[in-house]
Amino acid sequence: MTSILPEHLEGYGVTLRRWRADDVELLHRAVDESYAHLRPWMDWVAQEPLSVEQRRAMLRRWEEDWRAGGDIIYGTMIDEARVAGGCGLHHRRGPGVLEIGYWTHPAHLRRGIATAAALLLTDAAFALPDIEFVEIHQDRANTASRGVPRRLGYELVEERPDARAAPAEVGIDCTWRIDREGWAAAAESRNAILRSPSSRPEVNPQEPQ
Repeated sequence: MTSILPEHLEGYGVTLRRWRADDVELLHRAVDESYAHLRPWMDWVAQEPLSVEQRRAMLRRWEEDWRAGGDIIYGTMIDEARVAGGCGLHHRRGPGVLEIGYWTHPAHLRRGIATAAALLLTDAAFALPDIEFVEIHQDRANTASRGVPRRLGYELVEERPDARAAPAEVGIDCTWRIDREGWAAAAESRNAILRSPSSRPEVNPQEPQ
């Protein structure tokens, strides 16, 4: 049976909720406000600007994929009206693996938004019995980005050549991975670092979709 990823996650000062078609204006505005900040590191921004109707169609495709047991794309929210970024869980690394992606709105940098989102997503991934590993990928040039997986106890397991997908990349993909046992073992040190949302540093964003 295909596992459906949860629509709503909350903790560490953020709420993750699945984007729906009626959120189109909220997402549209957040992406427009974040374009210059995101473009150096994320290939999906190259397709912007989308029209509102194109974005609405994309949101409907995301929902269809999620309902079929596929990926889920969340808005990272401070409250119902404030989008602090976006994130997701993706099946693109093969059976038994979920990959985390995330991005942060430039108005919410250096507040630990990406770290909190990745923590919630890792918990959600390991709540599924068929998931053995969770991964985070970042280009080697995005040195600040490695703070998120490192802070959460992930291990850097591979660096390999990859296509340059965004302007600032050098084309070396860094794979950070953790298994279920490693996630449990890192809980004490992780929670000490993340106990206060206001004390968590932020890093550069990663690919959300």
